[in-house]
Amino acid sequence: MVPDINYWAVVVATVSTMVVGSIWYTPKVFGNRWMRLAHVDPDKQGSAVGPILVTVIVSFVSAWVLAGATYIAWEFYGGGFLAAALATAGFLWAGFTAARFVTHDAFEGRPRGLTILNVAHELVTFAVMAVIIGSWPPAGV
Repeated sequence: MVPDINYWAVVVATVSTMVVGSIWYTPKVFGNRWMRLAHVDPDKQGSAVGPILVTVIVSFVSAWVLAGATYIAWEFYGGGFLAAALATAGFLWAGFTAARFVTHDAFEGRPRGLTILNVAHELVTFAVMAVIIGSWPPAGV
């Protein structure tokens, strides 16, 4: 079975990750705290073009996988497409994103506050993507 994916929803979900990140990491929200915990010196930062391009590509892949997994979950369990998207996003976030962040940060000795901040950002990002994908299902769903 090939999942039916609304690629417009995937593109919008990809853009949403940039919006969420821009708000989350702005200095007035969590940016200053993140820079302090991650030991980032804004005066020593190079061009952001490379990291932004990587983020767009990775965000597209994440949105695409979420859309496909949502469709498979919806086909298997039934119910509403939005509910399937939110549940799928929660399980994928917990099982892959949060679990991997916690593991890597523990071995790298990163501050617990940094791990919590980044994992929470990913949870919000996945939730927003799920709302977009779940509210805009593929045609025929």
